[in-house]
Amino acid sequence: MSRLDHITINVSDYVASRDWYANNFGLRVEFEDLNAGFGGLEDDGNTELILVQTVMQDRARDCSLSFQCESVHAKHADLSARGIQFVHEPKNVPWGYGTELLDPDGYRVLLWDKATMPGYKDR
Repeated sequence: MSRLDHITINVSDYVASRDWYANNFGLRVEFEDLNAGFGGLEDDGNTELILVQTVMQDRARDCSLSFQCESVHAKHADLSARGIQFVHEPKNVPWGYGTELLDPDGYRVLLWDKATMPGYKDR
């Protein structure tokens, strides 16, 4: 079996996006080149989110990022208290149960947890 190693997304401002993901989701900088406008942020499972600064076109973002957290409700409350705007509060959605927000470039960020996800089983 293969293991997902990293995901790459284009961003309009590398530093702003780096700080947003680090401050709101605890991702840590694994590497970066500020002059070139790119870097990799790592989560606790060693999966990297690669951010590449580029000119963004007016188009729908072509991916969404899903973060598993301890508690959807607690993470929603924490980020809301920091002034983060959500697309919707935690609720039943087509993909299960959770909440959604947008990153600085408009990428959909989905939050979920094992306790509230119907039918989720540890693998």
